[in-house]
Amino acid sequence: MKLYRKLAILILCLPPWAMAEDVVNIKNIGMNLANEIALEAVNVCRQSGYNVSVVVVDRNGIQRVAVRDDLAIRFTLQIAEEKANAAIMSGIDSSAFRKNRSDIRPEMNHVKGILMMEGGVVIQAAGYRVGAIGVSGAPGGDKDEVCAKKAIEKFSERLEFAE
Repeated sequence: MKLYRKLAILILCLPPWAMAEDVVNIKNIGMNLANEIALEAVNVCRQSGYNVSVVVVDRNGIQRVAVRDDLAIRFTLQIAEEKANAAIMSGIDSSAFRKNRSDIRPEMNHVKGILMMEGGVVIQAAGYRVGAIGVSGAPGGDKDEVCAKKAIEKFSERLEFAE
């Protein structure tokens, strides 16, 4: 019995950080919103005459949606996903990462599944990073990024008040 008391006292004296939570609640982008954002990005680029592919990944870099416009080449799917992964990995848009971290950009391009090109944009909901979108196929990553940002902007109210 004394052993149990000693163990109980020891456990009670542990700092809070020493006791991990059994369940972790996280916010993540849902399939429906991911799909709507991806289709909107394709439509925005299409209106500018660009055939693109769009990939939306969740906060862990797991693909939620992949959409390829009718005339977009197949490699744009891979590039779009790798741009989205770069944004989710860094926590900032891929263009900002390219600009701010040119010192390590070449090395990052050797990491499997990440491509440091413009066109990857972080998706935030109610202040939480819930995913990222990657767009590829427009004549320049800057144009890919515009399509991604306009698509996210269309759903900004939904994202701002997401629970």
